[in-house]
Amino acid sequence: MASPSQQLPPGWTAEWDPASQRYLFIQASTGRSQWEVPTPAPAQSIDHAPSVSPPPSTTHHGRRRQYAAGQTQVYYGAGDALGDQYGGLGVPQQQQPTATAQLFTPGLAAEGGFAGQQQVPQASYYAPQQEPQYINSPGFGQESTYHPPNAPIHHLTDQFGQMGMGQKPLHLTTTNLLTSPPDPRELVRPPPEIRLPANACITTSPYANADPSYQRCTINAIPTTSSMLNKSKIPLGLVITPYRTLKEGEPPVPVVTDTVIARCRRCRTYINPYVQFIDNGNRWRCCMCSMSNEVPQLFDWDQIRNQPGDRWARDELNHSVVEFVAPTEYMVRPPQPAVYVILIDVSHTAVQSGMVATATRTILENLDRIPNEDERTKVAIIAYDTSLYFFSMPPGTTESTMLVVSDVDDVFLPKPTDLLINLTEARQSLESLLGRINDMFQDNHTVGSAMGPALQAGFKLMAPIGGKIMVLSSSLANIGAGSLKNREDLKILGTSKESGLLQAASPFYKTFAIECSRAQVSVDMFLFSAAYQDVASLACLPHYTSGQTYFYPAFNAARSEDAIKFAHEFGEVLAMPIMLEAVMRVRASKGLRMASFHGNFFVRSTDLLAMPAVPTDQSYAIEIQIEDTLTQPFVVMQTAVLHTTCHGERRIRVITLALPTTSSLTEVFASADQVAIATLLANKAVERSLTHKLEDARDAVHQRLVEILSSYKSSMTSAGAGANAQLAISENLRMLPVLVLGLLKNVGIRQSAQIPPDLRAYAQALLTTLPSQTLIPYIHPTFFSLHNMQPEAGTVGEQGVILPTPLPLTSERLERHGLYLIEDGQTIFLWIGRDAVPQLVMDVFNLPNYEVLRGGKTTLPVLDNDFSQRVNAIIQKTREMRRGVYYPHLYVVKEDGEPPLRLWALSCLIQDRADVLPSYQQFIGQLKDKVNGANNY
Repeated sequence: MASPSQQLPPGWTAEWDPASQRYLFIQASTGRSQWEVPTPAPAQSIDHAPSVSPPPSTTHHGRRRQYAAGQTQVYYGAGDALGDQYGGLGVPQQQQPTATAQLFTPGLAAEGGFAGQQQVPQASYYAPQQEPQYINSPGFGQESTYHPPNAPIHHLTDQFGQMGMGQKPLHLTTTNLLTSPPDPRELVRPPPEIRLPANACITTSPYANADPSYQRCTINAIPTTSSMLNKSKIPLGLVITPYRTLKEGEPPVPVVTDTVIARCRRCRTYINPYVQFIDNGNRWRCCMCSMSNEVPQLFDWDQIRNQPGDRWARDELNHSVVEFVAPTEYMVRPPQPAVYVILIDVSHTAVQSGMVATATRTILENLDRIPNEDERTKVAIIAYDTSLYFFSMPPGTTESTMLVVSDVDDVFLPKPTDLLINLTEARQSLESLLGRINDMFQDNHTVGSAMGPALQAGFKLMAPIGGKIMVLSSSLANIGAGSLKNREDLKILGTSKESGLLQAASPFYKTFAIECSRAQVSVDMFLFSAAYQDVASLACLPHYTSGQTYFYPAFNAARSEDAIKFAHEFGEVLAMPIMLEAVMRVRASKGLRMASFHGNFFVRSTDLLAMPAVPTDQSYAIEIQIEDTLTQPFVVMQTAVLHTTCHGERRIRVITLALPTTSSLTEVFASADQVAIATLLANKAVERSLTHKLEDARDAVHQRLVEILSSYKSSMTSAGAGANAQLAISENLRMLPVLVLGLLKNVGIRQSAQIPPDLRAYAQALLTTLPSQTLIPYIHPTFFSLHNMQPEAGTVGEQGVILPTPLPLTSERLERHGLYLIEDGQTIFLWIGRDAVPQLVMDVFNLPNYEVLRGGKTTLPVLDNDFSQRVNAIIQKTREMRRGVYYPHLYVVKEDGEPPLRLWALSCLIQDRADVLPSYQQFIGQLKDKVNGANNY
């Protein structure tokens, strides 16, 4: 798509922003940036909202259909004029407030607030006279863009402490939450800029500091004392995704193959771009403990060419994320092959739901994708109902023999060999078996599940090697070890006793998990039951063995959507290039200590995290304490993961993050990362709900937000400890209140007496494992208007499919004739209004009118018209754009359709009031009252 630079006024440039898929306009003289296309005369009134995306092509789109009968509401936008698409029926014209289009801005319920709002052009969430500046935009802070309708907040942000480091301090812009509604586009912006002192890094490489998708800190300028950190009330922590997948076009992690690994003799830090070379380059000083170390003899030798090498070209000195091929001293034993033991429930329920047929077909179709580069991978299949069924598959034949073990109280292996088979050697017999398993149990009427004994059998089979157990279960485990009872009690839902349902009912699931961890065995759970299955107990196994839980409630393969979702996710898990036999440790500069750990692993010693198999795109959160005053100008945090690749090579993945220190509270607030803070709070909330009560978890999150706002008011504004009519926060934390509100309304910790324990337990598993990129939409869903999206939305641009502009999460934006997409990374809702014209229904669903359209789980047809193809492209992009294996279901939700489905979709609009939960306006009002009543903390 052509750059709009040709049409810009003098002094302006346009830069493409890949995160939000649109151009950012920058004024060269001031460095000010904005989304809107700049005009030569800024004082001139704008009739229509300007485009915030790359301009559409000037080619004519041909004849377009008119969709709003009688009101000429333009469905695609008339001609090529961007402005016209906002001026149709029910779509408020921005900066032209009318009686019907006027929206109520949260927080202006104070005396005279709404009347005042009627007179200022702030009718819409997206019609500020100037776009807010972002903390990391070019030239940030050179002028304030916040102009509230009432008296401005006078804050103490222009006086910075003398740090003596030479780096330019971050500028702090204060915003008033009462008059500054949430803008979802801010959540895709990068975190605040990391401004290290001059000469902190020995390289000019752009990859010298960790990308936030690998490792990000809640504060990007670390306070020098714990008292200053406590004063800010911002939690200090790291969010780590050490093994994230690579999207197309992303640079791979460099691999150092010469096994020359330079480490500090005292603190064992790996050499990185933040060390210093001394003594003419013969020694290096550790950036964490300042120890002087010898440079290894072969560090400057190119072993491939057998000649002197260029030290400054070494990957570990230029890249913050690097992998070393480990020499033998990093191995307790030789690298083991990858082992997959798949336990398949073949009880009556499992067979009738189609789970067995779908699972066996998926394994068969993905045999070539299972990691097996070295042809050492081993596989076993064990079926179970009330008995265990082993399959002996001798190599070189197509035959397999079924061996039945009915004694589930004392599990034993019926045969010493041919149960765990080499995938390459026994491929034919495995394929033959997978094709027959469903038929073998087609008429099985046995009801019951010996899942515990099946787990014990799988463990016995693979304990000498380690690997991954994948459990597929369709009913409550009720026979043998780990047997469970239905403890779902509707009377205690929503009470203080509910948290008991979220803890393991049987000690077996923790003790067995720790036994697995010790033997390098990881467990993944795939759960399918329509009835209570005790997800809370079963999820203990993945939690302590670094696995993952996948939940398909009321699975029925007769619905193609159910079969496709499970087959896609199970296939991706089978094909995942896992890290085996992993241990992870995070080191930090002197004065910092890793205090507590959140995520799926077992803490083997004080700070060593045991992970039998690290899946891709699983996230971990670590809280950090400041123990001593930090005297260095910057600190370094380094994550090291020692692991075996699934093709049998021992490696160490090292991720290094350097952050400046500061004695200025202003800089602490200006560098706070709202996405990382929300991720850490989600992990802490889940842990607190299990150790205390759900109510305690909600209160703790809410109280932390109040404390941050109170600290900001007393430290950064002229109001100090007194009452204030405004609610101040730094611009870079403006979305934190709505993220906290989304977390409080999430199924995992929401106040409700209607949420089944299994759904709540699964939501908690997601909250503690999803990386930030996937977690944020899970607590703050995405909301698009499709019927009047800009012409380029749904078409392919320079960075792939262009998405529409996200809307604020409120039902005020729902029009009766409209089509909307709401998604949270796990589920996609296509909401259609009751007055949708027949042409829209025909173009999207290939049905004559709204009345014949059925709500519920569906697959959208791809039709031979432009709009259908654009909507399908947006849905496809939504399913693919985030890291992880998840394949969200698509539900069509009719405005007057089934109440449960409508309420489920509307619960994603977190800025609305729901049941006992407040709207965003009410929430901000409550925060203001608490902050004003809090005085000092």
